[in-house]
Amino acid sequence: MYSTDPSFIYEEEHIAPDEELANNQQNLRVALDRKNRGGKAVTLVTGFIGSDDALDKLGKMLKSKCGVGGAAKDGEILIQGDFRDKVLLLLQKEGYKVKKTGG
Repeated sequence: MYSTDPSFIYEEEHIAPDEELANNQQNLRVALDRKNRGGKAVTLVTGFIGSDDALDKLGKMLKSKCGVGGAAKDGEILIQGDFRDKVLLLLQKEGYKVKKTGG
């Protein structure tokens, strides 16, 4: 937002990023992504709301169950390879609301 009034103060809405939601309140999306990865496929989990520690913990569990590497940052979990169906089942067992997106 831009204002020419020198006394204008912009008030930002603060959303607590560390706000923990129960697993059954999380709306996660699981997709296959190949963009900007040199043709390599990754399973992308988006929509996680919670602390970075909780995201890391979930990412670590998914990576170990799939037996591959990956990363968890910026509210997204990257799992190397096409593990959409397996990740979908694992997240459902943990009680998350999960949808498969993309083709």
